[in-house]
Amino acid sequence: MADVALQSNRAAQAARKRGSLHRMLKRKSTVAFLMTLPLILLIATLVIYPAFYALHLATLNKSMQRFVGLSNFEFLFRRETFWLVVKQSCIFAITAVIFKAVLGFIIAHFVHNIPAKGQRKWRGMLLVPWVIPPAMSTLAWLWLFDPSYSAFNYTLSFFGIGPIPWTGDAMWARFSVILVNIWVGAPFFMIMYLAALKSVPEQLYEAAAIDGANWWQRIWYVTLPMMRNIIAITTLFSLIVTFANFDIVRILTAGGPLDHTHIFATWAFRIGIEGSDIPLGASVSLFMVPILAVAAIFILRDVNKRGNES
Repeated sequence: MADVALQSNRAAQAARKRGSLHRMLKRKSTVAFLMTLPLILLIATLVIYPAFYALHLATLNKSMQRFVGLSNFEFLFRRETFWLVVKQSCIFAITAVIFKAVLGFIIAHFVHNIPAKGQRKWRGMLLVPWVIPPAMSTLAWLWLFDPSYSAFNYTLSFFGIGPIPWTGDAMWARFSVILVNIWVGAPFFMIMYLAALKSVPEQLYEAAAIDGANWWQRIWYVTLPMMRNIIAITTLFSLIVTFANFDIVRILTAGGPLDHTHIFATWAFRIGIEGSDIPLGASVSLFMVPILAVAAIFILRDVNKRGNES
């Protein structure tokens, strides 16, 4: 009798455990957490740990054997080149993102108004610059900008213009790196905006047309308000990626001429890897964090505000 009671007690406990497990899995929050756990672990491994390690490195001396606190940051703040890099990084990122957003919006409207049969072909062709590895496409642009056999200068010579020092003059070098970044990144804006355009109800356009709204008014009062959250999130993502860009500037100008195209990533590489001062290079790269944090706060606050209003 004792054995039978013990077995029944174990069976009851097992049933209760299965029941509690079943109830736990039925909760949406638990299931969502379990499904996102691999991504959380991946982010913790590839993002959070390197970020804290960079913070640790930034507090060490050049030989990485002595704690120096904020001395690396104080040293950077006294260098004119550092503030030049800050200015160039902001000009590069903000200018490129604005033009990518505007160009992507125009191209998305163009593709959206094409009949359904031809849209797939146009989407495929317009996505090519974004799909090709940036390092490979930047090499092609480097040949186009080459001072000896530039295809651009050859074409401009027929109009009596040039030759233009695309990568040899500070102003033209800045223009060149921004142009290449726009060419690479505009298709991403295009595909995001195209998806947002397809989610705008046609009834809103019909109601606006009945009220006498012209083409511009329909875009301003219907399209842009409906796409505002997508525009904000896409802009924030692109701003982060553009600020952290490395390959375009590194391949096209290597920061030249005279450091006039260096941005945070390329200058951190120059100091940390080529200059063998890894703590100082980590300090340069960390300076992106407060700038991007401010941008993220303003953009996400606007998105959250609109979400609460709706």
